[in-house]
Amino acid sequence: MVTIIARRSKPHLVAPACPTPCETKTLSDMDDHPGNRAYVPLVEFFVRDDDGLGPEDPAAAIEAALGEALVYYYPVAGRMQETAGGKLAVSCNGEGVAFVEADAAVRLEELGTPLLPPYPCVEELLCDAGDAHVVVGKPIVFMQVTRFQCGGFAIGLRINHCIADGFGMIQFLRAVADVARGEAAPAVLPVWERHLLMARAPPSTGYVHRKLMLLLKDPPAAGAGATPPAASVVCRHFLFGPAEISALRGRVAGYDDLGASCTRFELLTAALWRCRVAAWGLADDQRAVLVFAVNVRRRWVRIPPGYYGNALVFHVVEADAGELRGRPLGHAVVLVREAKADTSEEHVRSTADFMASMREMPPATYHEETYMMSDWTRLGEDEVDFGWARRVGGGVAMPPSPLVSFNAKCVNSDGDESVIVTMALPEAVMERFEKEIDKIWSKN
Repeated sequence: MVTIIARRSKPHLVAPACPTPCETKTLSDMDDHPGNRAYVPLVEFFVRDDDGLGPEDPAAAIEAALGEALVYYYPVAGRMQETAGGKLAVSCNGEGVAFVEADAAVRLEELGTPLLPPYPCVEELLCDAGDAHVVVGKPIVFMQVTRFQCGGFAIGLRINHCIADGFGMIQFLRAVADVARGEAAPAVLPVWERHLLMARAPPSTGYVHRKLMLLLKDPPAAGAGATPPAASVVCRHFLFGPAEISALRGRVAGYDDLGASCTRFELLTAALWRCRVAAWGLADDQRAVLVFAVNVRRRWVRIPPGYYGNALVFHVVEADAGELRGRPLGHAVVLVREAKADTSEEHVRSTADFMASMREMPPATYHEETYMMSDWTRLGEDEVDFGWARRVGGGVAMPPSPLVSFNAKCVNSDGDESVIVTMALPEAVMERFEKEIDKIWSKN
């Protein structure tokens, strides 16, 4: 078995550096729903600056900064507890987060240049959190700092999704980096305010979320499959650099003046959705469903700066598979754009109501006609600034389920900003998906 770790310490708890409030904090209904009751694995890679001004031991510096950052983010040092009705809350008891330091037997550049997923032996860069779907009574964060022989290091995180979304997770990591850089306090101070995203009484789910509820409750259509065994699923990574994005723009330039106006997100989401529908071989009259989330922090004025809880609204796009395949790519781009435009207060409120209702529903079943896309390209990972080390790559560490794909920002071999898409599909479907991707570039 290939291994890259030469030494790993036993896990220990890092508590806030000084006393913090002992209280119970309520989570929002966007935080506490079944889909969030899991640990999200992240790995971020850093190289040391050549000036030699940083600390001798990055792991020790990060551990000390972690304790200081937890004074501000003291709920993160607590434990999830289940309250009446099955809802989760945070017991702010100051127990701390799990911390491990490790040494790798390789140099960072041996993992690849540029550093792109899949990362070799990525599990070794993460602290063991046990069952990833058991979140009560455990540390909210598990952190491992791995030193490489070249002086670079990796920070592996498993973070309870109920405490933060991707933006909040990176905000917390930025706070640790701020303190490790020598700042007296994090540049962005954390805001709790979870009451802003509580469900209404009585709840009132809007049209989009009624569609999503029906999608989760309805049995699969004829010919659609339930969740495939994990062993039958393969993971692939697809790189889209400036040349590929430009080629996609060329495909939609003559459709409704989309060429210059559509975003990279709209282009990629539409193209991946069409390729995926074709790969599954859905019947012409079978519905194809796209679900994606949009951050509302800058779109809804009530969310204050520093809010690190879950603040995402869901959008649902539906089309007949035959229509999606038969019409130009620009048609799919328009569908994505129109759905993305709705981030009204009512849509935000409806999302919270929908999330609250999910606690009473059975676990969602994977349907082959449903595609969920999670975009991680705007989380601010490049702003994790230690001052003496710079980020060179990273993101979600593990393959997603066959229901979800992740988009992450990276650089290609030319040093150009790019997007890497992580997709997981049953092996036979993946082979067809790769052919559909190739067709995009082979068409005249």
